[in-house]
Amino acid sequence: MPPDSIMPNDPNMSSILVWADIPVIDMERAMKFYGRVLMTELFQPFPGMPVAVPPPSMGPVAFDLVMGEGFTPSSTEGTQIYLSSMGDIHAMVKRVEEAGGQIVSPPTDMGDMVGIIASFIDSEGNRIGIQQPAPAKLEPMA
Repeated sequence: MPPDSIMPNDPNMSSILVWADIPVIDMERAMKFYGRVLMTELFQPFPGMPVAVPPPSMGPVAFDLVMGEGFTPSSTEGTQIYLSSMGDIHAMVKRVEEAGGQIVSPPTDMGDMVGIIASFIDSEGNRIGIQQPAPAKLEPMA
């Protein structure tokens, strides 16, 4: 089993994944879906290019929605990415359902090393994960 220091609750973990493209078929529909799930409005930073991202106010973001040749949504093939639950995985799961997504794996406690994870199928047919780190534990006083 890997040491705790390499799992998602390690602040250094964020530097390992530098970017993820989420393929979409319908940019407007996908922007509405992820806007609702993430509680923000996505925008298209490059006029004329089929790319959308969350606003800079969300802090560092490592994904975009992208449409075009070579970008095919899939619920069964390719890499599965995990979005941060933004502190409340149950509320995010509810927003996924309200936005029209399908929960395929409900929130499941995977223990202290991983935390709680869930998976859903988005508006475009992609399987996407959600992760909420396990609560930090206090070290015993020496």
